[in-house]
Parts: sequence; structure tokens; C-alpha cells
Amino acid sequence: MTGTAPQHTEPENTRETEGVDGGVGLTALLVAAARAIETHRDDSLAQDVYAEHFVRAAPACADWPVRIHQVPDGDGNPLWGRFARYFGLRTRVLDDFLLDAVRTGVRQVVLLGAGLDTRAHRLDWPSDCAVYEIDRDGVLAFKHRVLAELSATPRVKRVPVPVDLRGDWVTALTGAGFDPAAPTAWLAEGLLFYLPAPAETYLVDTVDRLSARGSALAFEAKLEKDLLVYRDSAIYTATRQQIGIDLLQLFDKGQRPDSAGRLAATGWSTATHTPFDFTRRHGRGPLPEPNDALEGNRWVFAHRTRE
Repeated sequence: MTGTAPQHTEPENTRETEGVDGGVGLTALLVAAARAIETHRDDSLAQDVYAEHFVRAAPACADWPVRIHQVPDGDGNPLWGRFARYFGLRTRVLDDFLLDAVRTGVRQVVLLGAGLDTRAHRLDWPSDCAVYEIDRDGVLAFKHRVLAELSATPRVKRVPVPVDLRGDWVTALTGAGFDPAAPTAWLAEGLLFYLPAPAETYLVDTVDRLSARGSALAFEAKLEKDLLVYRDSAIYTATRQQIGIDLLQLFDKGQRPDSAGRLAATGWSTATHTPFDFTRRHGRGPLPEPNDALEGNRWVFAHRTRE
């Protein structure tokens, strides 16, 4: 598949945000706070000892909780209880996806819109693996500063690629050492639903073009016909009221493309799951509820089985 780079891959109201102090950048801190809460649970699904340090280092969220006992209503809180548990589950599932990929011989991993991801520091990687982190310079600079202050050392070759996904990220990635002839594990976590449909299609087509046989891709999608139906859901309401993030203003509201179908047409096997599938598998995480903002969320796992 081929495509032409769209002019814009982010909503208009986030273009001026270069770091983690607003817009989509601030959602990276929300996810970090959720990972911190998950880390300190007795029944934790994922461990990220760095997450709380990102939260404490950013003035916009310095007073956010990083442990569930800091939340007055605990797990009854829609944001820091149910929604945070969703992010903890997502972290674990995608951790497992990447580690499964390297067990099959993949030795390069690309995190698209890496945000405050610390997988290079906290997962057990093969010694000859490389993890490429693509995101805007401001986001990666903030992450570097916090991790440097902690004297944190990655467990694998970590290659930051400071480039906006609206720009020529392919040239930046290959210039950093990425080899399109070798199998790759790609991850687009919490990314695609911020993009207009043409930008998502371009991104997926580009991943397809750069992926050798044996590559794998995981991404998160939202398939609701009308996102605004859920505006008064407990999760969106709590997120707006408690930390001032209106996710529905950040999500693109256009019709979503069938990215899994496009991949299946070019030699990928795909599997699509609800988060609730993994809640039942792990025995922890959110389950469906009325007026559920998570109802349309899907986690897609694709493997390139032929050229």
C-alpha cells in the first residue's frame, strides 16, 4: 500500500503543544499517573517505577495521585479507579505483545508516539535488540530530563527519534539506524484516535511499507459511531472535572478507517479484541457498564505472515 502524507495528523487545538503541558501531551501524564497507581497495587498487572516521577516533575499535575490510597473514594473513582485500571491493563497486554515478538526473533521495536513510555528501561529485552522512540522533541526532552535525574539506565539500546509524526518521520527513523528489511515490532498505543482518518491510514500504510515478513503491529482504536453519545459517561465526566482534560475535545470525531482490514489485504493476520477480553483473562481491569466510554475501544494485533 502507498499513501501521501496528510497535512495534519493532530487536532487543530493541539498543534501548538510541544511538550507535556497541555493538549494530547498532558494525556501522557494522565497515563503515567495511572501506571504509577497500578505499580503500587497489591495485585499489580504492570510495574513502572519511573511513572510517578514524571507526574511529580510536571507542574500541571504535581498534585495528582500516584497511589490509590491517595484517592478519597479509591477504586470507586471513575478516573483514578476504573480508568486508571484500564491503562494498567493496557500496559500489561502491550508489554506481553512486545516481549512475545522478540521471543520470535524480532530485534527492532518502534514506539509510534512514544510519549512517556519506559519499556526500554523496565522490560527484559534481548541484548541485541533496539527500541526506537518516536515523538516530538519536547516530549522526549522532558522524559530524558526526568530519567537522567534518576540516573535511570535502559536495559536495551534505546534510540530516541525526535520528530513529529506529521513530518518526515520515516527519514528520521531510518537515519537513526532502523532497518526496513528486518522484522519489526510496532506499537501505536493511545495514538490513532487523536488522528483524522487520512492520517491514520497514512500511518498504517507506512508501517505496512516498512515491515518485513515476521513483523508485528499493535494499535488501539475507538469504533463508536458517535463519540459524543458518551460525553456524560462517568470516565469522561470525571476526567474533565478532576483534572481538566476533555478527551472528547482531543479525539478526532470523524469516521474511523478499517485499518485492520487494510492490513489483512496486504499479508497481515489480524485479531481484534475488546479490553474486557483481557480483564476476564487476567481477572483484573474494567468490565462493561452502562453508558461506557470504553465500549468502542478495541485492541488490534497484526502479524505480517507474507510479503
